[in-house]
Amino acid sequence: MLFNSFEFLWLFPLLLATYWLVNRPVVRAKVPQLPNLLLIGISYGLYIKWNPAFSLLLLGVTAVTYCTGLALERVSQSKKSVLAACGIVLALLPLTVFKYADFILAQANELGALFGMEFGLPGLNWALPLGISFFTFQAVGYVADVFLGRIKAERNWWDYMLFVCFFPQIAAGPIGRANSLLPQIKSPRLFNPSQCSQGMRWLLWGMFLKVVMADRIGLVVDPILAQYQSQSSALCAMAAVLYSLQIYGDFAGYSFMALGVGQLMGFELTNNFKRPYLSQSITEFWHRWHISLSTWLRDYVYIPLGGSRCSKARSYLNIAVTFLVSGIWHGANWTFIIWGILHGLFQIAEKAVGLGKKQSRGIIKVLRVATTFVIVTLLWVIFRMPTLSDAYGFIGHLFSGFATSTITITPSMKILLLLSIVIVVFKDLIDEYLSQDKTLLHNRYRLVRFGTYIGLTVLILLCGVFDASQFIYARF
Repeated sequence: MLFNSFEFLWLFPLLLATYWLVNRPVVRAKVPQLPNLLLIGISYGLYIKWNPAFSLLLLGVTAVTYCTGLALERVSQSKKSVLAACGIVLALLPLTVFKYADFILAQANELGALFGMEFGLPGLNWALPLGISFFTFQAVGYVADVFLGRIKAERNWWDYMLFVCFFPQIAAGPIGRANSLLPQIKSPRLFNPSQCSQGMRWLLWGMFLKVVMADRIGLVVDPILAQYQSQSSALCAMAAVLYSLQIYGDFAGYSFMALGVGQLMGFELTNNFKRPYLSQSITEFWHRWHISLSTWLRDYVYIPLGGSRCSKARSYLNIAVTFLVSGIWHGANWTFIIWGILHGLFQIAEKAVGLGKKQSRGIIKVLRVATTFVIVTLLWVIFRMPTLSDAYGFIGHLFSGFATSTITITPSMKILLLLSIVIVVFKDLIDEYLSQDKTLLHNRYRLVRFGTYIGLTVLILLCGVFDASQFIYARF
């Protein structure tokens, strides 16, 4: 059930009503686990609806990490490292096979060809299980936390099962942490009108980002990127900027809707986005973009490698390795790997000259924000294109001066695109620089608040692209 589908609009209210019916104190007093069991049933039901066979992978990763956590508290200290490593490797095995096997085999064939050896290793060509990178990293993080003594192993199978499969976040995050989500799962959740109101705000804004801005941008950007050689340099430059906005609207839109669904059910999930395109550096960008992944990589890759508490050279290497892992996490393609490496190199350069954490003001701030956006946009081109040669070709085409195009954008499409982008930019600027009671969705004046709610709802219904298109990050 995709959040941007008509199915969600009628089915989710029914699921929500059922959930709060079984979550009443009188029901919980008789069957305490019933609300969590219902959520497990919904989560697995939706996953099975997508692909029944792959639900076994989800169950397998859950079982392996659950058993590893329990075993870590029962073995001697000398055996914990080996046990944790085995559990993590087993949990990562499905991700490795389904996501990276084809890439590894292709590279082996190409390497063999360089030395005159024809391996002819066949590709697997398997479909990628929905959200496998997200639920795998969530489960692996749990094992690491138990191993490091940050949390106790979870003994309740049903609670842990819900921790891994909770449906709002399984497709595209945020990546949950055991010390935050498990206590919420184990505690009774009471209906909170204020929390539900905030959840509806997140849902409304996330839906706008996805169906009004991101999906409409996709209608324009996809054909331009597919035929960039025959488009003007100016049109390609516009497409690059629009793709930056598309991936932000798509991924942040999903994340905000996941936050909203979670809050309507009494859960507080991680806010994955804090206006990343207002960052003054690539370092700051990663403190605002996909925050759950950034903090996961920091805690389980960067810090274990030594973090910044080592020599400068070693610290720079740690950054490079961390963002190499980030690139690999995003996909089995050299485009993702180079994208991750370049993000790491830019952060190393910023750290070397002292710009990573430095905040500027006035015109310098504006210039730094604009420069960061341009860099991020060019890197998104590498991320988006199917091959490195296409990425290099597109970037070169931006500066070629090519002046003709085979694709035209209708005036009505231009108006809708401009309107949605202006609304998003305006709201992000207000949220960034004004106090909460002056923002559009939380304004202290009812007229402004409800005017915003009504306006966004009307735009969603009249201008939204409700084709249930897959969220970009659900592919990872």
